[in-house]
Amino acid sequence: MLTVAYGEATLDRSNFYRWYKMFSEGREDVNDEERAGRPSTSTTDEKINEVEKIILANRRITVREVAEDLNISIGSCHSIFINDLGMRRIAAKFVPKLLNCDQKQHRMNIANEILDFVRDDPNLLQRVITGDEAWVHGYDVETKAQSSQWKLPHEPRAKKARQVRSNVKVLLTVFFDCRGVVHHEFLPQGRTVNKEYYLQVMRNLREAFRQKRPDLIEAVKAARTAVGLKQLERPEPLRFWGSKASELLWKWSS
Repeated sequence: MLTVAYGEATLDRSNFYRWYKMFSEGREDVNDEERAGRPSTSTTDEKINEVEKIILANRRITVREVAEDLNISIGSCHSIFINDLGMRRIAAKFVPKLLNCDQKQHRMNIANEILDFVRDDPNLLQRVITGDEAWVHGYDVETKAQSSQWKLPHEPRAKKARQVRSNVKVLLTVFFDCRGVVHHEFLPQGRTVNKEYYLQVMRNLREAFRQKRPDLIEAVKAARTAVGLKQLERPEPLRFWGSKASELLWKWSS
């Protein structure tokens, strides 16, 4: 009857009679009782402190190396890492650049300056155009998340061939504001990226700005008329650094 009810999980006859005898003698708990055994010599407070010191000295050390240094088993060392110290090994996070203290302070000063501008003029960011450039490949390798798909339990797992990033690439330069892309262009084949190239990009941006953002052009003209050309050193819609490029762009409304 027990076999029919519990199947393979049913106790064999000897264990059944053993448990029956223990409950007949007054036992009421089905959990195993504590048994005297060899005390642990690896997870002592002293060993845990030694492991912690080694990790803090070298964050990239492996569990095997620590176990060999302290002459303990890898399993005990791994248990100290996870259970006692609460540590886990994770990969470093990618960031665009590793900045030093001066560079961080400089960027903080610029950010505070921009915040002050926005506080004085809440609509400032609506008149700002920024740009960026990146190498665009002929095709990019599909990521693991992009290739994932739902499947039923009985369906086979989807497969994909191993790919490498395309060697065909071109430099893309794009300028945009809060309303979208204002201008973009690709570096022509065989063209060298130098001062003359960027001056031509600025000229093309000026023409695109006139066509796509005429309201900002009118705002610049109105501001020049109200304040005066001498007092208005630099109109606000675009902010660039560099003598030739800035001199070129400040003339878009002339």
